[in-house]
This record gives sequence, structure tokens and C-alpha cells, in this order.
Amino acid sequence: MARARIPVPEVARPDVDAALAALSIDGLRAFAQDVLRELDDRAYSRALNALMNRAARGVADWAPSAVADVEVAAALAFADAAVRIGQADPSVVDDYLRLGSSAFLRKDYAAAHRIFRALLKPIGDGDVDLGQDELVDEVLGADTRDCAAQLLVSTYMLSSPAGRAAAVRSMIDELYGIEQFQEPIREMERVAVEPLPMLDAFLRQWRALISTKLEDEPPRDLDTDEAAWLREVVLRLEGSEGLAKLARSTRLAEHLRAWCRSLVDAGEWQRALKAFQEAAETVSDDGMAPGEFLDGAALAARKLARADLPQYFERAWRAAPSMPRLRRWLGSASSKAAVQKCVPAALAACPKDAVRQRAFLHVLQADFESAAALLREAPGLGWSNREHPGNLLFGLFSGLLDMKRKPASPRMELDSHVETSIEALESTAFDVEGAGLATPEVTEVLHAAGVKSIHNDAVRGAILAAMRKAAENRLAGVTDQKRRRHYGHAADLVATCVSCDGSTESVRWLACVRETYRRFPALRAELARALQGP
Repeated sequence: MARARIPVPEVARPDVDAALAALSIDGLRAFAQDVLRELDDRAYSRALNALMNRAARGVADWAPSAVADVEVAAALAFADAAVRIGQADPSVVDDYLRLGSSAFLRKDYAAAHRIFRALLKPIGDGDVDLGQDELVDEVLGADTRDCAAQLLVSTYMLSSPAGRAAAVRSMIDELYGIEQFQEPIREMERVAVEPLPMLDAFLRQWRALISTKLEDEPPRDLDTDEAAWLREVVLRLEGSEGLAKLARSTRLAEHLRAWCRSLVDAGEWQRALKAFQEAAETVSDDGMAPGEFLDGAALAARKLARADLPQYFERAWRAAPSMPRLRRWLGSASSKAAVQKCVPAALAACPKDAVRQRAFLHVLQADFESAAALLREAPGLGWSNREHPGNLLFGLFSGLLDMKRKPASPRMELDSHVETSIEALESTAFDVEGAGLATPEVTEVLHAAGVKSIHNDAVRGAILAAMRKAAENRLAGVTDQKRRRHYGHAADLVATCVSCDGSTESVRWLACVRETYRRFPALRAELARALQGP
């Protein structure tokens, strides 16, 4: 049974590095052997494979022991028997896959090809059951991705130069059940232990083969394997200029993304800015793609330190309105007056069904009654919908009603996993956050707009009434549909309402809630927990 992994504290890592550096070669060897003996079968197999691969690619002239013909025959016999009976012991499969890797690392491509092909194809096709629930990685110590790539390289090495592209293409088809290669050239180079011979000729041959296939069956809306392969080989042969030609001729979103991404990867931000803008205007996809490309244009504008950066954020939001894009636009305003100037224009352009964004804009305008109306009318179910205003407004209102407390970011309030999943759905394909295009928190934009608290008693009463109504709708929705996993969320809403108002009216309301749901013991327990919390 696998042991639970104990996380290593950050402070311990420098000591670990120093301790390893202090060991001699013999000490490191003894340490590695001790660690390997402590691993379970699956972890041992993975560690051993990693060790062999690292050693074969090291500076020393080392290779695994030669694989004898009798060992290859035993592997083929085992594979044949496994296909006949429809199952196999994964630990034995691991042993034979490791044998194939040993042959590959020794550049015995013929033996590696025979062993890998005999095992990987029937496993990928489902002809051999290894006892896994879903993926073979659950039970195998061997990395099937590496094994499949090694088989692909073996096919390359064993094929004649004239038929190499066709042979590699055929092998990719055979391995489809075990591994789907999006970038086969990169994968082959990743595992190869020596340079691929005559690679330039292969690239031209590979491109011609793929182009012929695409001419017969051109992709329309959905991306295909062949289209991805074509992008890879065009980038290798012609660079970003080749991708630009391909993207302009097809106007397909994935080709345009690849062109823009190649410029981002190269750090050519001036060219990337123009490419993103052109892609947004020419892409044939009328969905979210224009917004993604304009996100990329904003990223390039940020990298170039352009003074008109807010305009790029605004264009991205108008092309594909979402909360992250709205926050980036409004958060880039230089002053409180600039934020307040943008909000009416945003509200006028905001789609009617973008309720969450509209609610946020109303709060930024200090039009709390309109925001409260949207919360009051929100359905009790569907709080995980990206445009449901519930979590956002509860987080903001609970802070604005309590003058001693800062408004809470929705990601910190109530059902936090819901907010995180919404953010993921609305993220861009260009890894905007990782590339330096930060999205301000809701509370940061609120502070920039100068919205800090609510003093008007009538407005406070309207907000509290809306919060209670939203909590009642949530309670009714989750109990009517018996969604017990969401009882805790509904109870948190009730507790938030009570914590925002200590009046006798609030006490009576809570008593009515408890009486209404007295026959729901699980909900009552959640209410008790929430009301006792901080």
C-alpha cells in the first residue's frame, strides 16, 4: 500500500539541498539505494525509470545492459497470452515495459519496437485489462507517455527515409488509445537519446503528408490532430512568419492562437500586440475568441508600458464581457474620478443577462437599491453560475453594512470554491495571470471607486431585506431539491444576515427560519454550526 506523502516545509528545502551537496558520490549512491528500498512497487518502478533515463542521458558513456533475444521473446509471449485471456498483472507489464525502455536507451530500437508495440497497442485498445478504474496510470509504474514516445522514435529510426513520415503517422494512429500526440516532433526529441537523423528532410516530408490530409478534410470549427501537427511543423520550418501565413489563410482560432503564442514565447511584444489585434478582427469564431485575443493585446500593451492600457482592457471587456475583464478595465483607472466615469458607460453596454456584472456596477455607483433588487430576484439555485450575483453581493454587502469591517472579496466569503471555479471558466487561453496581467480583486476596485460603507438607514433596510429574501430563496431551493451538500452554504447565508443586523426583527426572522425547517435535521445542524461561528 502506498504511503501518504508528507509535505516538506519550505524552510527545510535549503537544508535538504545543502545536505545533498555535502554527500560524497558513494554517500549519494547509498542514500538513493536506501530510498528505493523504502518505496512501494509502483513508486519504485517510476523512480527506477527516471534513474535509468537520467543516467543514459548523462555525461558518462553509460547504457543499460543488452536485452537478450530470449527476453524479447518472453515479452512477446506474455503480451500474446494477455490478449488471449484479456488481462494482465500490472507489475509484470511494468517489468516488460522497463525492458523495452532499457533496449531503447541502449539504442536497440528493433527490440524496443517489438516489446512496446506488443504491449502498448492492446492495452490502449482495451484488449488487456490491468485492473484500473479508468486510466492505466493508476496501476502502472511505467510512464506510458514516455514509452509511447520511445516507440515513436524507434519507428522513426527503423523506417527508410522515404517512408519515414508515413510510418510515424501510422504508429501515431496505433497508439491513439494510449497517448494522443499533440506535438509528436517535440515528444520524439524529448525522449530521444541521440539526434534524429535527417530531421530536416523528415520535417518537409511530414508537412507534405499532413497538408495532403488537410486538403482532403479541412478543419472547420473544431481543431484536429492534423491541424495541431501542421502548426508544430510550420513553426519548426518557417517560424512565426509561417504561422502568420497559416493563420491568415484559415482564420481558425487555434492557428491564430499558435501564431500569437509564438510571439509571446519569443518576447516579441510589439509584434505580438499587432498579431493579437489582427487575430481579434479576423478570427472566424464569433464566441469568446475575440475577447481572448484582446486580452492578449492588453498583455502586450502592459509589457510595452503603454499609457493607453485601460483602452485595451475596455476593448477586451466589450468584446466578451466577464467579471475578470471588467475588474481589469475598472481597476486600471488612474483615479476615483476615472473609475466613476467608466462605470455608467460599462453599465450601458453590459448585457442584460450579465446580472453579476450589473450588480457590481450598481455597487460601484453606490446605487445599492438596484443591486439589492438584483439580489432579491436571484433564483435560489444556480449560485455556481458565473452570472449569479449572490456570492458577490453577500460578500460586499456584509462588509458595507458593518462599518468596522472591510467589504469581503467574494473568493474569501461563503462558498469560496464556487468563486474559484467561476474564475477558472473565465480565464484566458494565454495564461494572463502567469504572464503578468493581474486581475484586481473586487475589493480593490471598490476601494478605488471610493465605496466604503452605507450610512442611510432606509438603504440599509432595503439591503438587509434583499439579503434575507435571497437566503430564503436559497433555503427553499436546496431543501426542495434535497441538495444536502449545499445546506452549509444556505446556513452561512442565514448567519451572514444575522451578523449584519442585531435587531429584534432579525431575531424574529431567524426564529421563523428555524420553525420553517424544523423537519430538516441536517439543515438545523448546519444552522447551529454557522450561527456559532465567528
